[in-house]
Amino acid sequence: MGKVASGFTFSHQVYGEGFYLVDVLVKRLSDSEDRIPLMVSERLVDVTQDYEGEYIMVQGQFRSYNRHEEKKNRLVLSVFVRELSFVEEEDDTVKTNQIFLDGYICKPPVYRKTPLGREIADLLMAVNRPYGKSDYIPCICWGRNARYASAFEVGGHVLIWGRIQSREYMKRISDNETEKRIAYEVSVSKLEYAD
Repeated sequence: MGKVASGFTFSHQVYGEGFYLVDVLVKRLSDSEDRIPLMVSERLVDVTQDYEGEYIMVQGQFRSYNRHEEKKNRLVLSVFVRELSFVEEEDDTVKTNQIFLDGYICKPPVYRKTPLGREIADLLMAVNRPYGKSDYIPCICWGRNARYASAFEVGGHVLIWGRIQSREYMKRISDNETEKRIAYEVSVSKLEYAD
């Protein structure tokens, strides 16, 4: 659940059905916000209207696809919306950002410590969907979860609960040019080895 923060921009069409991207701002407990991209069918909402500033609640799947950019692929993530409703205001009793993943480790976990000694592990999960497709979802674990996840093996079946988070970073384009980008990942609150 969050506040619409952009207009709809056309993404692609499948069998005559148009899909559009729109950003939603979702509050964190710390009162900062995550900017989460939603992929919405024109059959769910009138994409010609301006809903900026309105609150919506959606359910769907966190999906990925590779976009080819200048000799390399870039992983693009968004929430593929299955259900959408408008709400009057944010409901503090509802968890505004939650995700569950049932997937497989597809790269060795990267375990490290921050300069202040905080433990972190980065995981890349492959989550299967119908018709032989998979989504590749980056996840980040902290503390005890990071230590636990650092021992996971490629191909291991893992269940993850958490939230989608966004963070801005500067991408170096050339020696004198940088570009502001947003990275998305799942911040893990609980995980379980399923094998």
